[in-house]
Order: sequence, then structure tokens, then C-alpha cells
Amino acid sequence: MRSLPLVYISALLLGGCSVNNLPFIYQPDLQQGTLIEESAVAQLRPGMSREQVRFLLGSPSIDDPFEERRWDYVYYYVPRGDDFFEAGERRLTLHFGDGGLEAAEGDFVDPSHPLYQEG
Repeated sequence: MRSLPLVYISALLLGGCSVNNLPFIYQPDLQQGTLIEESAVAQLRPGMSREQVRFLLGSPSIDDPFEERRWDYVYYYVPRGDDFFEAGERRLTLHFGDGGLEAAEGDFVDPSHPLYQEG
């Protein structure tokens, strides 16, 4: 019987630990993947080697060992502090051939881009 109040007090204290919306708890912005910038995508040209693309954009987020000719870049952002930026997602898929970079699709690749392919 003496341990019963101790159990109740412990349960109340541990229950308070699950609250995550307290105003004084810092939550950093959530950023995952490789940042894709429009200026870097604009510099992509047909025939670029994998090393040149890696230097320009960084390592791909997804480098599938079963699909050697395709690199996927994914960037995901969720602001959790000040609401200056909106949550967002950017994607870029690059296709390589024997002669280097052949095509690109995704964000910042519009019909005027030299790597744009319809379909």
C-alpha cells in the first residue's frame, strides 16, 4: 500500500514527458536529402560526366545499384520554428548514357532546358 502513491506520482511525471507542443521546446527545421538549386540545374548540359554532375549538384539522394543509368535527387523541407518558409519537396531525376548525361526531369527542368525530354 505504501508503494501505490509512488506509482501514481511516477505515472503522472512520466505522462508529462510525452507533451511535445510546449512553447519553450526548440524544434529545428527538418531537412532531408540533397538541396536542389535552380542555378545548378540550369548549368547541366548533355554529355556531362558523372563526376561533373556530382561536383555541380552533390551526391544523389538515391543511387540505385540496379539502375546504373539513373540518379535521383530528392529534397524535403519542413519548417518547425518560425513560419518564414513553407514546407516543400523538390525532385530531380537524371538519366545517363554511354556518352554522359542524356536527359533530366523534375523541378527546374522546363521545355527550354537542353536536357528536357517530353514523355
